[in-house]
Amino acid sequence: MRELEIVLNPNKLVKYLRKPASEFNRHDIIRYIEENNIEMVNFRYAGEDGKLKTLNFVITSKDYLESILATGERVDGSSLFSYIEACSSDLYVIPKFRTAYVNPFAEVPTLDLLCSFYTKEGKPLESAPEYILRKANTEFKRATGFTFKAMGELEFYIVSEVDEHYPAVDQKGYHNSRPFSKWEHLRTEAMNLIAQTGGKIKYGHSEVGNFTSDSHFYEQHEIEFQPVEPEEAVEQLLIAKWILRMLGQKYGVNVSFTPKITVGKAGSGLHIHMMVEKDGVNCMVDEKSISDTARKIMVGLLDKAASLTAFGNTIPLSYLRLVPHQEAPTNICWGDTNRSALVRVPLGWIAKTHMIKDANPHERYDVPYIPGKQTVEFRAADGSADLYHLMAGILMAAQLGLEMPDALVKAKQLYVGVNIFKEENKATAEKLKHLPDSCWSSAEALERDRVFYESKNIFPKGTIDRFIRHLKSYDDSHLSEELYGKHEEIGKLVESYLHCM
Repeated sequence: MRELEIVLNPNKLVKYLRKPASEFNRHDIIRYIEENNIEMVNFRYAGEDGKLKTLNFVITSKDYLESILATGERVDGSSLFSYIEACSSDLYVIPKFRTAYVNPFAEVPTLDLLCSFYTKEGKPLESAPEYILRKANTEFKRATGFTFKAMGELEFYIVSEVDEHYPAVDQKGYHNSRPFSKWEHLRTEAMNLIAQTGGKIKYGHSEVGNFTSDSHFYEQHEIEFQPVEPEEAVEQLLIAKWILRMLGQKYGVNVSFTPKITVGKAGSGLHIHMMVEKDGVNCMVDEKSISDTARKIMVGLLDKAASLTAFGNTIPLSYLRLVPHQEAPTNICWGDTNRSALVRVPLGWIAKTHMIKDANPHERYDVPYIPGKQTVEFRAADGSADLYHLMAGILMAAQLGLEMPDALVKAKQLYVGVNIFKEENKATAEKLKHLPDSCWSSAEALERDRVFYESKNIFPKGTIDRFIRHLKSYDDSHLSEELYGKHEEIGKLVESYLHCM
């Protein structure tokens, strides 16, 4: 089984070194570089703006290569993070060997590695986003005994010149194929490159959104990943966004993850699916339905949903997406296969069926029952999400739910099995709490919950202060009302956040 996983793995290092990426060490990296004529090494890491940064190295000798892989390099932390002062700004960036991949865009053979930040004392930087997530994940495992896994649904628009051939029906782009999907080839090229860099992709498809405006064609797509441990889940999203933008540059189009591209058209979310395992077994289901464990996790997410928007919905456009009567949620509740709910239980192959044999009457072999696919889906976040902080907050909320004495009682109270936007369900909707409607109200929710996030020293006080200050700087409490009907002003706002995070 291990050998088959290595043979089928698209990561060039995994195939060459004959081992999974989680087992890579420094000597493996050096051997691959030497034997594959790699000329450059890039250190990659996310700055405060959520985008990948790059530090380039030309390999001039084996001693030099050993040096950078063994001790890392120093960088100016004050230019990467606003809260680090220039007078004491030096940080170390230390490569994580499991993240190594061949850069698919480099002009010369180049190997990239993601890095962690360390202080002058050689300790992890407490305020580094990736370390906050690592702390949250470590605490979750220690306190619950579960392994948490997550994955994102990455939605985005491709903005190009209008092509009059084979026009698609407005807002009917879901799962279109070429020639009605104009940019399927960009998406599939991205998927192949993401897989080669270590991303574990579930599938890709065109999404609902497509329309023409001012001689531009807007086409929405989605790439969905497989559940992996939290740090890897964030890393594959970061790399995927970089790859998609690089391909946008290659093809002369804009790729945008902004949450709302225009009023009246489908917005782009970043739904996060999650599950917990124990001894390799998915604990989100029992024999008949989702488990009490899953229900407790959902209650934790709902309890902290308002303040989680501070990490998952970080720009004013986020709150033009989170409006009633759309698939984007506004009410704090959960439901199964219910896209109007904030937390959704998607279809999960709980029932033991014979669908394959029914569809294939000549199937000769027994079809194995493959459990373990069930997840729950947090639907609020969007492409402006600060991924490390969002995932850390989700982990803390999930742990809270598992530890909450009355979680199962609350699960019953917060369950909604109907479309809450229909008139006949108005009374149900009125009993529910709502997500924030602006960055300002999101900041206030975070202020109310800050003691929770700062507990166990996971989120530093300064990090929470910074999020609150930044969100309130938009001063957008009444933005939705002020922009109503003002399409030109909305267009300018979209343009300013076209390349958020």
